[in-house]
Amino acid sequence: MRKQTRKKKNNLMLIVIPVILCIIALALFQMLNKKDDQNIPLPSETATITPTESPAVPEETVEPDPSEAPENSEADEKDKLIIRTDYEAFKPNESGDIPVIMFHRFIEAYEPDTDKEFTTTFEEFEALLQTLYDEGYRLISMKDFIDCNISVPAGTKPMVFTFDDGTPGQFNLIEENGELKVNPKSAVGVMMKFNEKHPDFGLKGIFYINMDIGDNTFKGAGTLRQRFEQLQALGFELGSHTWGHVKFPELKSVAQIEESLGKNQEKAEEVLPGLKFYSLALPHGLRPSDKSLWPAIVKGSYNGTEYHHQTVMAVGANPSKPSISKEYNGEYVARIRAQGRVPVECDLTWWLPKMTDERMFISDGDPNTIVVPEKHSGKIDTAKLNGKNLITY
Repeated sequence: MRKQTRKKKNNLMLIVIPVILCIIALALFQMLNKKDDQNIPLPSETATITPTESPAVPEETVEPDPSEAPENSEADEKDKLIIRTDYEAFKPNESGDIPVIMFHRFIEAYEPDTDKEFTTTFEEFEALLQTLYDEGYRLISMKDFIDCNISVPAGTKPMVFTFDDGTPGQFNLIEENGELKVNPKSAVGVMMKFNEKHPDFGLKGIFYINMDIGDNTFKGAGTLRQRFEQLQALGFELGSHTWGHVKFPELKSVAQIEESLGKNQEKAEEVLPGLKFYSLALPHGLRPSDKSLWPAIVKGSYNGTEYHHQTVMAVGANPSKPSISKEYNGEYVARIRAQGRVPVECDLTWWLPKMTDERMFISDGDPNTIVVPEKHSGKIDTAKLNGKNLITY
């Protein structure tokens, strides 16, 4: 009997012990799993980061969201800016010179009687664009030059293109399949093609026109109004070059000057209502011999039409000071002639190697700030900052 009882107890132990071991193992397994679960991060909401208008991270490009701003809008252009604040690394100098380049005629090929200094070929112009791009120049409008609203990438140099006389080689329209298009064999056509490869170079410039030549302005297809509208739609500007391409030293009265300028403005508004010339290119680069007549070049009226030129452009022969400089004179702004068939002293080819980074305007990328080395801070006219922040380093 005792043997049977002992045998039953032994059999029960054989069953109970494995069960207890299984329970212990299961408990240990659950504890380990719980510990691991504590190390697994739970999903959380990701904060939406709104980029600031002037990112502080060096060389950061803020790409625009196409759904948030229309194409080619001011907001779109501002978002594309490359702004840097590591000034010691690339040394911005927004007190430096800005080259304003003057062009006249463009043709396909030179001929024996081609003007030596004021004509260039389309091929040479295309090569010049590449040279300027490689040298770090980027185009700005005349309006932005006046306001010193420099929206070019940090480390690059602003430049203004100006075109005198409204010649068809500068810009004209052709008709294809019933549609008006920019002639690819024009300066604007060459710039548009170049802009496809290098959109950051800019598609800007101002064309100074003489309304007395009428439909011969940018002679080609379309009406004169259509040509003006097409230029403006591309982002270009129009300025005054006087009625009759006058020689101001030959004019002896305020009335004569006001007629040459007011009439040009009057006829422009007849072609395109609302068109206001705010910049004048002096024909031949000459002002009246009598200095008392100079104010009439800037502001006046004729036949009830008023005009006001915020910049009066000379013919040569230096880079200009920026508009926030103490040395800037908006009533006589220097320009540099583009090289013609024959290079001459003080043309653009002559100037390029002399326009060193030490001399030129080097942008910080932010149009709302003026950044200069401490040693150049005295060159800035703080009264002209118009709300911009002056930063020295």
